[in-house]
Amino acid sequence: MDRILFGDNQFFGVNHSSDEKSRAQTIRFQEDKAIMRVLDTVIDEGINTFMCTTHDRIGNICDIIRQDRKYQDFKIYPCMPYAHKYANAVTELGYLGTIKQFVPGNIFSTFAKGGLAFMKKDFSELARLMIDAEMKMFRGINTPVIWVQNVITDLLLGLGMTEFLVTFYNHIKEKYHAEPGFITMNLPLLLDTLEKAGIENPTVCASINKIGFRMSGGRAKYEEVIAQKRCNLVAMQVLAAGALRPEEAFDYVCSLEGVDSILFGASSRANIKQSKELIESHYALVEK
Repeated sequence: MDRILFGDNQFFGVNHSSDEKSRAQTIRFQEDKAIMRVLDTVIDEGINTFMCTTHDRIGNICDIIRQDRKYQDFKIYPCMPYAHKYANAVTELGYLGTIKQFVPGNIFSTFAKGGLAFMKKDFSELARLMIDAEMKMFRGINTPVIWVQNVITDLLLGLGMTEFLVTFYNHIKEKYHAEPGFITMNLPLLLDTLEKAGIENPTVCASINKIGFRMSGGRAKYEEVIAQKRCNLVAMQVLAAGALRPEEAFDYVCSLEGVDSILFGASSRANIKQSKELIESHYALVEK
């Protein structure tokens, strides 16, 4: 996995510090070509991995990437599901209507006959089918790591439904020959849970920052777990939603032995360049 990964929050109006900035970003990236301009800048700056949600518009981006050979070495790390897509569908269509819309094949007729009883009996099969539905937009794209979003990871952790995390892990390995990744806001609990289920040295993306923003269990506990090197670890939300200066934020995260990669998002060449240079320089200082 590359040391520096580029994220997609800015493209879809996700800004944890400012609603005004969120609205401005939504307007700015209304067209796919605006997203592609930023991705071209990212590639120019030497970053070759894009970690993104399964937002409907990412399908358009994949179409562009498939059609142009200059992106042949560009990697995409899909993160599923895009929760808003399903929440909106449930509101409009109901639960069974949502399944009919998103799940491929004739599975809906089976659900219609068995109803909710069947859903409860074989939810793992439904999960596999929905993973396949999410992955359709990435056909022909290099996707070496495929992630489950923290909204699902942490919900399943809270409910004690470990078997579905194992289902995701095995399905990604077996069908897509990719590395399954788990995004979480509770790194200590996730690692304990996965290890108990027989998943050793998993790939995990977690909030890691100097002020403990979205780090369930607190900074001290995270530092203890990170030092144990029990996973391939990607740090996200390093800037703590803008509460930390980039210099201070990257200095802290790069100093943690056990953090393998850093995920960040930006929309201007200056910020992309600055973030990449800060990460590389701080890692270089640590490795001396």
